[in-house]
Formats: sequence, C-alpha cells, structure tokens
Amino acid sequence: MFTEKPESGKTVTKLGTSGDTKTVFTERPATYASKSPGPSASKMVPSIIGEDLTIRGNVISKGEIQVDGEIEGDIRCGSLLLGDKSKVTGSVAAEDVVVRGHLVGSITGLRITLQGQSHVEGDIFHQSLAIEQGAYFEGKSRRSDNPLAEIKAPGANGATNSASHSASSQSVAPPIAAE
Repeated sequence: MFTEKPESGKTVTKLGTSGDTKTVFTERPATYASKSPGPSASKMVPSIIGEDLTIRGNVISKGEIQVDGEIEGDIRCGSLLLGDKSKVTGSVAAEDVVVRGHLVGSITGLRITLQGQSHVEGDIFHQSLAIEQGAYFEGKSRRSDNPLAEIKAPGANGATNSASHSASSQSVAPPIAAE
C-alpha cells in the first residue's frame, strides 16, 4: 500500500490489498468537503444554456447565466453572458451584461458590453455602456444612476410564483381603460 499526502486541490487514490481483494480509497482535501451549495457557490459556477437548448419562457436566477442556445422570453439574473451563437428574444436585466450573440429586446443593467460580433435590436438602459467596434446596435441608449431600481421587485406583478401559472395566463394583457 502506498501513501501520499494530498496537495491542496488534488485527489489522491490509495490502492491496497486485503487478502485476495483490492480496495480503492479516494480522499479529497477538506476544502472540497467543507463546501456546500449556497449563494456564494452560484457566483462561482454559471448556469449554462447550451447551444442545443431552446427555452420558451422567462429565466430567473440570482447568479450568473451563460446563454449559448436560444431563449424566447425575459431573462433576470445577477450576471449574464450571451455567447456567440446565442439568440434571445425578450428583455434582459442583470448587473453585468456581456453580449456576443443576437438579442432582440431591451437590456437593463449597471455594466453593459456589446462585443464586436454582437447584434442588438432594442433599447439599452445602463449605468455604464461599452460598444466595441463591429457591434450592431439599433435602438435608444439611456444612462441612469440606478437602472435596475424599477425592476428589483418581481413580486409586485406576481412573478415570484410563476411556476404555478399556465403560459397562456401570462400572455394575456390587461384591458386598457378608455378615458
């Protein structure tokens, strides 16, 4: 049987024999065992929507989302990266938004970056905006000290329990009162 002291971040496998059977032990450093999923873990690992995935509906997360596929609906999250092949039709709201793909809809965020290969059709409400050379942007840009203030209360419109509502009830617009 051999032994080795695990280095930080390494996994050590020990092979030993007990009679005619071989036993394999895997040890992980305490740093892995002490980690539990929580709010801090979501900042480290983004939720990824792959190229082969299409979502029809709203996407809400407290953490980071990376979109490489297609979303037909609104996105609300802490940080958003729209990849090269992403296609989003709907509004986007996040503190940090980086667009590399195709977006038709409004963007609201503190820090917004439209990279060179991006295509955005819609209005942008921002605290900081960077548009790289080669980016396509058609719409209005409006600076605000706190652009996310208006959308911080998702419970006001009943969206906190959206899973219990059917999709058809969400698409019905309220009647317009005549004056």
